[in-house]
Amino acid sequence: MTDLVRIAPGALTIGRPLPWTVYDTDGNVLLRQGYVIQTNSQLEQLFERGRFKPRKIERPQEEVFEDNRERNPFADYPDLLQALETTLNAITEGDPSAQKRLLGLARMVERTCTESPEATLALVHLYSIGPVIYEQILFYAILCQFVGRQFGLEEKRISVLTAAALTANLALVPIADKLNASNTILNEEQRGVIRRHPHRSIQALRDAGIDNKLLLTIIAQHHEQADGSGYPKGLSGTEIRPEAEILALAERYVAMITKRAYRNRMNIAQARKLIANLADGKFRPAIPKALLQVLGEYPPGVLVRLENNEVGVVTKRPVRARGPFVKAIFGPRGNRYTGTFERDTSLLEFNIRALEEPEIMPSMDFSLVWGFRS
Repeated sequence: MTDLVRIAPGALTIGRPLPWTVYDTDGNVLLRQGYVIQTNSQLEQLFERGRFKPRKIERPQEEVFEDNRERNPFADYPDLLQALETTLNAITEGDPSAQKRLLGLARMVERTCTESPEATLALVHLYSIGPVIYEQILFYAILCQFVGRQFGLEEKRISVLTAAALTANLALVPIADKLNASNTILNEEQRGVIRRHPHRSIQALRDAGIDNKLLLTIIAQHHEQADGSGYPKGLSGTEIRPEAEILALAERYVAMITKRAYRNRMNIAQARKLIANLADGKFRPAIPKALLQVLGEYPPGVLVRLENNEVGVVTKRPVRARGPFVKAIFGPRGNRYTGTFERDTSLLEFNIRALEEPEIMPSMDFSLVWGFRS
């Protein structure tokens, strides 16, 4: 297969699901998307022998591009990350295409969320153990899409909010991964960089010819807090745009469920409890409530143990009186199923008993688990 390319060092990490299927030089499948690399020797072999097939990405255009492909967020995930990196680089470099790229990328995220909502929300939880900065930014945009709609924002404001989520941390991109990997207390210089990043991100957007007033306001205010304790201006109450609060909450939630060098990640129950507490002064109450409604008690992508002792992954949030729905991947005795079996957790024998909190996510072919065609 001539369209296969070598895997770059650093693209794969032990303990994280593969973002794409890996082939050998003859085009034979070595490991499927969703497989979790377990050892250093596996990793070295993949760098030596492995190849992957990059998908051609249409350059985002200002006019609507009619793409009738079925949305598969798991197949689209590497493309979205690549498009995000390209877009942020274009903004930083003042490329004339920056605004078109940003608008196109925001539409890509919107389409993925609206056409495959359960699988898209699952991305945030399946890849949240140790995401790089581009993944975190993509998660912010995904959550803003869902929470913005639940909160009742009109479509135009959701589109601008999505663009803000994709660019608000532009100034932190060069240092974010290093900060997350550090277990030392931030020094004054690092704290200064963090506090100045909204202004620097705004300046980069303006220099690239992107001057949407609402977009820049959301970025400027996304670290303000309703009780006046935020920065840079110490705004409070209704002085802060709801879009800015939605973005701030998306960032907080991703931080909660993400493992850092200096602390462990929270499970979904712990995160939900903390989000509920944020309604008391830090945010207008309707925004944490909207996020909790979006997530449900068990959002797609989390692992759970059922009453019959099976372990599975949540694939769909509750529908009316049924669900959430789970695809069982391990049997009651811990044996790995060759396929998956859908369980309606509203049935007594399949009630959810507990959350499972693996340090390494079990290998799964995500596309097949969610029922997408390979």
